[in-house]
Amino acid sequence: MSFGLTIEKLLVIGIIALFLIGPDRLPAYSAQFGRLVRQLRDMASGAKGRMREELGPDFDDMDWKKLDPRQYDPRRIIREALQESPDTPAEAVAAPVVMESAYQKRKRLQQGTPAPFDPDAS
Repeated sequence: MSFGLTIEKLLVIGIIALFLIGPDRLPAYSAQFGRLVRQLRDMASGAKGRMREELGPDFDDMDWKKLDPRQYDPRRIIREALQESPDTPAEAVAAPVVMESAYQKRKRLQQGTPAPFDPDAS
């Protein structure tokens, strides 16, 4: 993962660190940061190895992109769930609800026409 870091951004971060930490303590902090990165990398590879060990041959066959939470869009999921499925008969699907705008309501009330009536609504 690159996190969008370019050489220019790393250079700016290094210059800011040089001013904040100081030139005398910067080598010690950078060595400590390097050790931290190595430990994190070792922990990640250890977790991956343990998962591979516990899942066995299924680990290599698993499609990890299906488990990515960034792919789940709640709006898309709800839209697909509400759409008519090909197995559903046409009688079971309710008619789409048509919303009346505020302008249409005001116009209807001024003309004195009765409100729409739905016998199925209770």
